[in-house]
Amino acid sequence: MKLSIVIPAHNEEENIGQVIEQIEDRIKFPFELIVVNDHSADRTADIVAELAGKYNNISLLENKLTPGFANAVKTGLASAKTEIVVPVMGDLCDDLGMITLMLEKIKAGYDVVCGARYIKGGRRIGGSKIKGFFSFFVGKTMSIFTGIPTRDVANAFKMYRKEVIDNIDIESTGFEISMELALKAYFKGFKITEIPTVWREREKGKSSFKMFNLTPNYSRWYLWAIKRKLR
Repeated sequence: MKLSIVIPAHNEEENIGQVIEQIEDRIKFPFELIVVNDHSADRTADIVAELAGKYNNISLLENKLTPGFANAVKTGLASAKTEIVVPVMGDLCDDLGMITLMLEKIKAGYDVVCGARYIKGGRRIGGSKIKGFFSFFVGKTMSIFTGIPTRDVANAFKMYRKEVIDNIDIESTGFEISMELALKAYFKGFKITEIPTVWREREKGKSSFKMFNLTPNYSRWYLWAIKRKLR
């Protein structure tokens, strides 16, 4: 199985080079690396272009849609040439060493593999305690109310069969896209599992994630899933 790694990147000049170098160093099987420049106003695109000269598996795309995480992810997913895709954040927060285990789960027959911070072996390091509680609460209760087999449905670090993406009409405009994809995949009958992952708060650059602004978007999919389950 071949893999596409998608990195949405908005003003990540302080992190993007290190993320790419870590991926290239840790992943020991063939893959394509798609970096989507999400209307950055810094040197993000220049750094990626320089590294594309060093590594022949890197593609640099521009998000030509409205600026935002969801549209950057959609741009990358649409261009993926392989049967397996995994979005990775551009701020060094994701546990890149778990990509190999995720792929093993896909090979074992799963369609979606969720990185989970709130299970044995998982961890959330740093960041706002309010954000941490919010994501824990959403993941725990969503699993209880709907039966979805992950306790961290909101985490963006997930691996998908491309078939899953192709069967979902994505409506999200922000970070909630990861929750929408997992929930819709579950209700369409795709096979989902989770593995523990360690998430780390960014050390450099500024996050675009604004919890209170995004709460209505997450609430939409939370309520949608509960209503769908009740039906």
